Amino acid sequence: MTPRDASGDSRWSDLDRPPLNAAALRRALVREGGLWSDVEVVQSTGSTNSDLVARAAGGETPEGVVLVAEEQTSGRGRLDRQWTAPPRSGLFFSVLLRPAEVPVARWGWLPLLTGVAVATGLARTAGVDTALKWPNDLLVTVGGEERKAGGILAERAGADGVVVGVGVNVTLRAEELPVPQAGSLALAGAAGADRDPLLRGMLRALEDWYGRWRSAGGDPAACGLQDTYAAGCATLGRVVRAELPGDRSVVGEAVAVDGDGRLVIVTEEGVQEPVGAGDIVHLRPA
Repeated sequence: MTPRDASGDSRWSDLDRPPLNAAALRRALVREGGLWSDVEVVQSTGSTNSDLVARAAGGETPEGVVLVAEEQTSGRGRLDRQWTAPPRSGLFFSVLLRPAEVPVARWGWLPLLTGVAVATGLARTAGVDTALKWPNDLLVTVGGEERKAGGILAERAGADGVVVGVGVNVTLRAEELPVPQAGSLALAGAAGADRDPLLRGMLRALEDWYGRWRSAGGDPAACGLQDTYAAGCATLGRVVRAELPGDRSVVGEAVAVDGDGRLVIVTEEGVQEPVGAGDIVHLRPA
């Protein structure tokens, strides 16, 4: 018989999936002069990104608010694809950034920067090798196969804000995966699946990289972001198919991420094609 919590909902009573400690997270992350101004944990919501975008639109919500949900019922990825997972099985959070010192033209680097920070934080705290699939997927290896374990979504919030959302599958079991191509940190052999240190690690790395990027005026080369992203990007050196808006596609080798954060693909004809948006399919090693 499955134990139930006080509300009678057995979904929340998995002893392998304890709740996040909001007070401890605030003590660890919110400090004078730091980026993070508040850490809020809610039991369930539709989408942390939608909630934070709505709050930020008025312009009164300070930079550095972090909104975390134990469960997302209408989580979204790129192109409004749905992202669902059992309660407390992952980390689903959004942050509000207001990079006033950075030209808007460089704000497109924020999801790539967040990818670097998430991979850095998880490598330190979970001991899992992670890779980045351009532009916004986090990959892990499960049984010798590349699997998606996380994703990033950035959205404008008012005139001067960006909300960046992160979803990471932490303890998802094989039978809980939404699609066969999905994975989780646990399935990839994570040394630890305690979500509190994982979240702290990701947010500290994000604060560090965001500070470097902002101090450099958003220049990805000057702050080391461009090289670091390229070093951790599983898409580079691969033959890929870019599925672009307007039902167009480009096939070729992904050779670089340029200064604007675009993926540069060299076709069989030798033409360099920078891709700024689209779905990327890894076809095979180059």
